[in-house]
Amino acid sequence: MRLHCLGTVGYHPNDDRHTSCYFLPESGILLDAGTGAFRLSPLIQTDTLNILLSHAHLDHTFGLTFLLDVLFEAQKRRGKPIEKLRIFGEQEKISAVETHLFHDLIFPAKLDAEWIAIDDQPEFTVEGVQVSWRPQDHPGGSVAYRMDWPDQRKRLVYATDTTGDTSEEHARWCEGADLLMHECYFRDDASEWALKTGHSWTSRVAEVTSLSKPKRLLLTHINPIEESDDPIDIEAIRRSVDAEVTLATDGLTLEF
Repeated sequence: MRLHCLGTVGYHPNDDRHTSCYFLPESGILLDAGTGAFRLSPLIQTDTLNILLSHAHLDHTFGLTFLLDVLFEAQKRRGKPIEKLRIFGEQEKISAVETHLFHDLIFPAKLDAEWIAIDDQPEFTVEGVQVSWRPQDHPGGSVAYRMDWPDQRKRLVYATDTTGDTSEEHARWCEGADLLMHECYFRDDASEWALKTGHSWTSRVAEVTSLSKPKRLLLTHINPIEESDDPIDIEAIRRSVDAEVTLATDGLTLEF
């Protein structure tokens, strides 16, 4: 199972990173559609593209407006069109995206997509992948997704734009993931600001990881103004958890 990191920063792009977008080509699943979505077309392998939206903020949805070109280029490469585009999310969030991002005065082109609300579906299946979700603490609300591949006995948890859920229920829900993708926007010295803005910080991510016990942790949704090689004090997390820890970077491909 491969994960392609197309955009790994939050809020806005910087010189090295685009905003949140991650792709699982074997399953045709895109996790959020930030500005990193422009990199998608050469990676598409399936006839259906399924997009799981964590929430409606622009750093996770703006790339939806790129899909006309992305799917056209994918069709040229494949010699056949993408047969179906499906976008999943909470009803309020996908309605906001449809109404505002695709308003005629903002983006005067129709996106031929099936918009699927997940509110009444705590669990659903996408191309053989079992998907479940949980609400998270973030302004306006966001959701974490858990994906299970029964045939391959693989589990991935995607938790971005959250203050970090340390409850026993959350730990049980995502326990034993082969890959936990968790945001880490701030260092510990900005934890108060993290709580105010609905984001995670270094020691909180370490705590979530210790409770849920993934095999591997991928740190995502980095603060765009932190452009150093180690923007979130990764060694502090490595010292605190029993998991392989990787900082997400644009262009990184992981196998899990």
